Amino acid sequence: MTANLGRVDRVLRLLIGLALLVGPLLNTPPIWSDGAWAYVSMAVGLVLAATALFRFCPIYKVFGISTCRL
Repeated sequence: MTANLGRVDRVLRLLIGLALLVGPLLNTPPIWSDGAWAYVSMAVGLVLAATALFRFCPIYKVFGISTCRL
């Protein structure tokens, strides 16, 4: 896996991912009171956080996108 995420992209993904992971646990906003939305939110947050930590996005790879400076 070659890194294809730049610094700004990684920081944004990590912040949004953590917010989507923690939001349902704190139940704010109350949209997450339904269990299905909470699980979807946490799954998306986990994927965003993982791609930020590994510096690799499979979707970017498919489309040939790279925000990483080499």
